[in-house]
Amino acid sequence: MSSAPSGSPAPSDLFRQPVIAAPMAGGASNPRLAAAVSEAGGLGFLAAGYKTTDGMYQEIKQIRGLTSRPFGVNLFMPQPRISDPSAVEVYRQQLAGESTWYDTPLGDPESGRDDGYEAKLAILRDDPVPVVSFTFGCPAPEVLASFARAGTYTVVTVTTPDEAQAARWAGADAVCVQGIEAGGHQGTHRDDPAADGTGIGLLTLIALVRDAVDLPVIATGGLMRGSQIAAVLAAGASAAQLGTAFLVCPESGANPLHKQAMTNPLFVRTELTRAFTGRPARGLVNRFLREHGPYAPAAYPEVHHLTTGLRKAAAQAGDPQGMALWAGQGHRMARALPAADLVDTLVAEWQHTAWQGSEPPEAAERNTAWQDQEDPAGDGGPAGTGRTAAVGGREDS
Repeated sequence: MSSAPSGSPAPSDLFRQPVIAAPMAGGASNPRLAAAVSEAGGLGFLAAGYKTTDGMYQEIKQIRGLTSRPFGVNLFMPQPRISDPSAVEVYRQQLAGESTWYDTPLGDPESGRDDGYEAKLAILRDDPVPVVSFTFGCPAPEVLASFARAGTYTVVTVTTPDEAQAARWAGADAVCVQGIEAGGHQGTHRDDPAADGTGIGLLTLIALVRDAVDLPVIATGGLMRGSQIAAVLAAGASAAQLGTAFLVCPESGANPLHKQAMTNPLFVRTELTRAFTGRPARGLVNRFLREHGPYAPAAYPEVHHLTTGLRKAAAQAGDPQGMALWAGQGHRMARALPAADLVDTLVAEWQHTAWQGSEPPEAAERNTAWQDQEDPAGDGGPAGTGRTAAVGGREDS
């Protein structure tokens, strides 16, 4: 495994294997899935996006009841107001036929912009967890400093070297480098309405970010096999984060229609679209995406609120053609294995590739910090509290 830059603790100090289950908002990343991945030696994530503050807190309590090992919580950053509200009204009118078809009203686009950000921060500072990551922007330096004091390891999702530099300046412990291959939302800090759907591939982006900042890198985007994990680790990443690969696991809370669509011959292609949320997100090309993608405005979260009821109604009707079927470019390689088995399989594939079939070096050395967390009588308390010296190896936690 790649070592972290000098002076920067690697995220892999928290767990045995370089495998992270990506936070997937909308229900897939539930406590069962996150706990299963952490128990298998990876790092499981809860997705606080779209959840109430209490909903997030209840899931944290649930995962602590399922595992004593480290886990993470992902937050969405508050979004600026859009420059052209009239574009949302035009899109609302275009979706009128969908409202009639699914016999459900369109949502209120002004249902909320900040996703309860400040209240969620308060919970996570008062009752720390091992890892907190951020998507759709970079927190203020004082926010990251407060997590450092609490002993929480912080990660900022980035899609460009400039975003990585912003994360470094703000005081993040690591960056999650997201290639254009990734399923779901692109974690861009500012959505450009003129964006043409192009972006930087993961391996190139890892190299660019490593040239720009001296921070540990978590690589994400289209990763489905252990051989791909070996590639990103060889490129300098400290760990690999996979979303679509874990979405089809039995523990995942994703809708069964969504899981089935990953390998359904009806859905052979992915595309970046604003059709469902107003922000670029990669999903399987279905009827809704084809019909509305070209006209959807750059208006997040307004479009998300507008279409929430439609997407739920489509799922209830058993119609995947009206659902947001988020998927990375490698979705056809999805394997419906239990999460622990998938972690084991990915690790075996990674080791086979990295050491070309020979016996890999003993992993105990790099796992010492993680193993020390198993002792609830240790100085930092049991894993899962966020108050462990192994979280970034901080002296001030």
